[in-house]
Amino acid sequence: MELVVARIGRAHGLRGEVALDLRTDDPETRLAVGTTLATQPPAAGPLTVTRVRLHQDRWLVTFAEAADRTAAEALRGVELVVEADASDEEDAWYPHELQGLRVELTDGTVVGELVALEHLPAQDALLVAEKLPDGTTVRTLVPFVRAIVPVVDVAGGRVVLDPPGGLLARDADAVVVDLPEPGGTDGADADGDTDTDDAGGADGER
Repeated sequence: MELVVARIGRAHGLRGEVALDLRTDDPETRLAVGTTLATQPPAAGPLTVTRVRLHQDRWLVTFAEAADRTAAEALRGVELVVEADASDEEDAWYPHELQGLRVELTDGTVVGELVALEHLPAQDALLVAEKLPDGTTVRTLVPFVRAIVPVVDVAGGRVVLDPPGGLLARDADAVVVDLPEPGGTDGADADGDTDTDDAGGADGER
């Protein structure tokens, strides 16, 4: 089974260096100098690591097969993959071990199927194909933390969720929204105008 180690991002500099979006907890081993990695799509590789360095918390790698910026840019979006068996670490799973698992609630109610493990900037999340009572299916991201996903039973073919109200699409009616008191001025000036920047326009940055 192929395990994605990293996805190649944009080129860095003029000498073929690329930034990586890591998908492994052991980049020192997986990306060691001299390592040859298969790729997805296969036609883009294999790629041999010739240089590795950290720059502003980003992993930058140079491959023997990409000697300049043009060649590096052509690799953008390519995935680096290795053959991997099931993980033998406690509380650690490869994405391919989780895909297709049945998703249940703590009371045994079947929610749907686990589609993928997503590596988000803040934390990992499970992408769940949630089947709603009306028969439709929606995809829901569930934070992959123990408080919400207390059980991962690969051998039993299931994961168990204990979601807070409103996390799942089926529980949308359970969301509690705090509304301002009637006549209140929260988020507005006394004349009813919402706050803006000094130039008089809304600030588009978050």
